Amino acid sequence: CVYPSFVDIAGLGVEGTNIGVTSVAGGFPAAQTYLEVKMLEVAMAVENGADEIDVVISIGEFLNGEYDLMGNEIETLRKEIGDEITLKVILESGALKTAENIRAASVLAMYSGADFIKTSTGKEYPGASLEAAYVMCLCIKEYYEKTGRKVGFKPAGGVSTTDEALAYYTIVKHVLGEEWLDNEYFRIGASRLANNLLSDILGEETKFF
Repeated sequence: CVYPSFVDIAGLGVEGTNIGVTSVAGGFPAAQTYLEVKMLEVAMAVENGADEIDVVISIGEFLNGEYDLMGNEIETLRKEIGDEITLKVILESGALKTAENIRAASVLAMYSGADFIKTSTGKEYPGASLEAAYVMCLCIKEYYEKTGRKVGFKPAGGVSTTDEALAYYTIVKHVLGEEWLDNEYFRIGASRLANNLLSDILGEETKFF
């Protein structure tokens, strides 16, 4: 997962493997730029070979109650990258604070074209929380029951231990069921987690990543 200007370099590095390239884009991590800039950035990332795009909602618009503007922006970026590219929408749940806000942002993002909803950037605000995860998974379930479209869930920001990862795994399994428990619909974004998981599995300190 890289910034847009590094997509082509990353693509060369993983060429011939089954590793995909994701690009954060659209003014990541604050999303505080012009829509035209966001459109160009996501389009260039895809043109350079990105398989997936991560964008952050316009938190200011959402908190101001400008839901149409926020949703229309996601729809615009969805159209800009096309249907073949996975779009992950980051809600920055730590900035939204309440369950009501997290629910509303989740529903808006999914109806605007998100393939994944993701808790946090891990940059400026509190990261993932079990409370936010539970609300988001309930929304995904409700959305699936109404539309038949499965949306993925990704907790990110501060998930670093095996126990923490298992807690999120348990929420997904309990709320959404076994069919969500693969990397097509459930991922954990945490740079420190992989080595800790491997260390616990192998029973010794491991620094593979």
